[in-house]
Amino acid sequence: MLHDRELLDRLSAYAPVKFDGNLWRATRRGLDPLAPSVRGGRWMVPDQTPTLYTSCTPEGALAEIVYYWSQLSPLPSKPVVLHRLTWKSSKTLRLARGDLVSLGVVWERFGETNYSLTQKIGAAAAYLEFDGLIAPSARWNGENLMLFLANHVPAAGALESSESKEVDWQAWSREHAGNARE
Repeated sequence: MLHDRELLDRLSAYAPVKFDGNLWRATRRGLDPLAPSVRGGRWMVPDQTPTLYTSCTPEGALAEIVYYWSQLSPLPSKPVVLHRLTWKSSKTLRLARGDLVSLGVVWERFGETNYSLTQKIGAAAAYLEFDGLIAPSARWNGENLMLFLANHVPAAGALESSESKEVDWQAWSREHAGNARE
C-alpha cells in the first residue's frame, strides 16, 4: 500500500506513548482472544497488518460487539465472552478526538462504517512501526487500543489473556441502551 506522504509526516510528529495495563476484548465463544484480525476494520485495510482490536474498558469492548451483532439477522442468541488482556507497549500512537479531526476525520460521522480515512491512518501508523494505536471508541465514551502485533517488541512485555467470562450480550445491550458514545 502506498501511504500519503503528508499523513506519514504528520503522524511521525507525534511522540509515542507507553501503555502498560489491562485491555478488554469481546468475542464469540471459542475464538482465541489473542488472534488478530486480517480482515480489516476501522483502523486497518483488509489483508494488511494483522490488528488486534481491543478496548480500554470492558463496556467499550461489549459496545463494539453489540453494535456488530445487532446488525445480524437472525440475532445471535449465544453469549459473548469478555476477555481481560494485559499488554505492555513501548511505541504506541495516541490520537484524541481533536487529532483525528485535524487529520480530516468528520467527527459527526465517526461512528459510521465508511472506514477509508481511518484505515489510511491506521495503516500509516503501522508502517511507521508504532506497535499500537489508541483512539476514541466509535461506540462508547472511552478509548480503544488497536495492537499491531507485527510491530510489537517482545522485550516490551507479552500480550496475555488473564480472565474470561460469558456475558449475555442482548441483556447487556438493553441495560446500557442510551449509554453509547455521543
